[in-house]
Amino acid sequence: MKWNAELYDQKHNFVYQYGEDVLSLLEPKAGESILDLGCGSGFLTNEIREQGAQVLGVDSSAEMIEKAKKSYPETEFKVIDATDLGYDASFNAVFSNAVLHWIKAKDQPKMMDAVFTTLKPGGRFVAEMGGKGNVGLMISTLRKVLNQYGYPQQAEMDYLFFPSVGEYASMLEKAGFKVIYAAHFDRETLLQDQADGVKKWITMFASDFFTGVKEAHQKEILEETAQQLEPFYHRDGEWYADYKRLRFIAFKK
Repeated sequence: MKWNAELYDQKHNFVYQYGEDVLSLLEPKAGESILDLGCGSGFLTNEIREQGAQVLGVDSSAEMIEKAKKSYPETEFKVIDATDLGYDASFNAVFSNAVLHWIKAKDQPKMMDAVFTTLKPGGRFVAEMGGKGNVGLMISTLRKVLNQYGYPQQAEMDYLFFPSVGEYASMLEKAGFKVIYAAHFDRETLLQDQADGVKKWITMFASDFFTGVKEAHQKEILEETAQQLEPFYHRDGEWYADYKRLRFIAFKK
């Protein structure tokens, strides 16, 4: 998937704004070496650096890394895939916000092994990701509308990996981690631009559903999806998406 880094910062900055709260779980300390896994446009990576840690931001998107380097020239960034980090016992902590659900279920063990190898003994893996049921209403509605427009193959497309606490904690333990904290919680998320926010969210984060969809139908499908979501998403003049998050802290034994 190719990312629009400018649109991400302009209309979807809630991704890293909510992530600032996750930094309280990381508790970066001066002099620590920290890897920000899936750093996006670099906002939180730079926040970690400003708290005194030595930080490296990595992302598989060259567009995001280019944006990050321009925005935060004093912070180090590299294009690196999460399943092949290439570091051995180099970091005190690995941090990740709103990224791990993009890694397919079959590739999760490889990513966890890469993180485990990257950490120093006793190092910590601190992250937040989409949890079970995340944007469930949005995606189920989009699937229904795709079927209505005659796109059953697109409607059945496998989407992102949103695990339960038990499922993900078990995977981390199997990879050798000791999980000391894990939580799943609802977090309604304000969408910018009201009804247009739904359409922009789908365009940014679920565009693969439109592969093979006629261009003339795409706008209609987005409009219909937003219309069907209005009774559930629209409240007091604002629109809120049905986010569910999973947070954890795990240590390398």
